[in-house]
Amino acid sequence: QVQLVESGGGLVQPGGSLRLSCAASGSIASVNAMAWYRQAPGKQRELVATATRGGSTNYADSVKGRFTISRDNVKNTVYLQMNSLKPEDTAVYYCKAAVVTISNRYLEVWGQGTLVTVSS
Repeated sequence: QVQLVESGGGLVQPGGSLRLSCAASGSIASVNAMAWYRQAPGKQRELVATATRGGSTNYADSVKGRFTISRDNVKNTVYLQMNSLKPEDTAVYYCKAAVVTISNRYLEVWGQGTLVTVSS
């Protein structure tokens, strides 16, 4: 069994910063791609950023230059540093990981989500 636990959400004023964390735990042999998604009220879930195990990253156009994804492969943790936050960044943020278990199963695992609210 593999779990992703997110933390770091909250209320922040426009222009402020937050750092999200997502730690994978359980019967893990390796964690491959990790990603952050978000879902705003009344909208579909969208991809925010991805990071491969080797360190390659990609971002949605809407967050380029403001958000930075990083990961610690030893801790099986992915981070999302969010700067210059805007009200339209308000959403529930989810992490997702592609995991190979110790029994050699391939799983795509989602976290429970953490709410980010950008408001004055």
